[in-house]
Amino acid sequence: MSKYDFSMDFYKGKKVLVTGHTGFKGTWMCRMLIGAGAIVTGYALEAGDNGMDEACTTDCGKPSLFKLADVEKYMTSVVGDIRDLAHMQKVFDEAQPEIVIHMAAQPIVRDSYKSPVYTYETNVMGTVNVLECVRNTKSVKSFVNVTTDKVYLNKEWSWGYRENEEINGYDPYSNSKSCSELVTSSYKNSFFNEADENARKCAISTARAGNVIGGGDFANDRIIPDCVRSMEKAEEIIVRNPYSTRPFQFVLEPVYCYLMLAAAQYEDASFAGNYNVGPDDCDCVTTGQLVDLFCEKWNGFYEENDKAVRASWKNVCDHGPHEAGFLKLDCSKIKATFGWAPHWHIDEAIEKIVEWTDCYFNGGDIPAVMDKEIEEFLRA
Repeated sequence: MSKYDFSMDFYKGKKVLVTGHTGFKGTWMCRMLIGAGAIVTGYALEAGDNGMDEACTTDCGKPSLFKLADVEKYMTSVVGDIRDLAHMQKVFDEAQPEIVIHMAAQPIVRDSYKSPVYTYETNVMGTVNVLECVRNTKSVKSFVNVTTDKVYLNKEWSWGYRENEEINGYDPYSNSKSCSELVTSSYKNSFFNEADENARKCAISTARAGNVIGGGDFANDRIIPDCVRSMEKAEEIIVRNPYSTRPFQFVLEPVYCYLMLAAAQYEDASFAGNYNVGPDDCDCVTTGQLVDLFCEKWNGFYEENDKAVRASWKNVCDHGPHEAGFLKLDCSKIKATFGWAPHWHIDEAIEKIVEWTDCYFNGGDIPAVMDKEIEEFLRA
């Protein structure tokens, strides 16, 4: 029995600020919040801009989910860099948010090897700046920092990591998110300490999610976007490391959990803490198994619709930088605390990705298919 009965109705009329709103998860979150009647402000780089030396917006030929999802006209969307404290504080002052969800980041492991300084500036000092804005904005009652399963010191265990395990990511991306966790803990202890009568009352949590998949992810160096791009070009899918085991989850799973956690601690600060947000063991599969499932769903779907492009893949090791061989989360805490369980497993997730991609390839109504998947997810 859940200790907190969450409904998206909670967000009707609530002022929510989302950093990284133009990204993959951010766009899905905005679509969900807008549907719930929230007053949404977003702060992020231009849609598709990775902040480094390659912009991937629709203007240079690469698509942007944020533009396709048609959410901008229903919210206040501010283009800004989280490294710019003064600008972000102005946005907080104007929006006066009650809830802040921090998702802006440099999120790609391989890019962190190419641009480690930018990665640390964004993921560490960016978190400092967001927390400074929270500290200086009295309207904020709930703050959730979204990090990653890669914050843990990975010992290649066969069991999942729990929230009390050692934090020390290996590569610049993972380590910068570990640092972001430490920054959040320090701010929580120093400025929002429940034991201090004079401290600001704001509930603070971090959420550590596994590998997220879903329709509309156009990022470089991610396996499902690689699959979709290969199908668009009618090419064989290239898989660099088919034996790495990862916890894969549909995008709405963590988005829902972030919103549930933000709402719960808004109403009762005792819910605040660090939470793993991941799939069940059955959804911890190798990259090769994931691509096998994608090919199966893709070929079955397009056989029914008389399409010629068939999906297949090949193993091509490119001797890239270090990647963990095995990484899994133990999500007992969030399940016990909230009575939560994943709505969809990997089979349903791939079906939804194929559905979304078919709509995209055929020039269909992207907002409608997103709303349909959100509605089906919430009903599940």
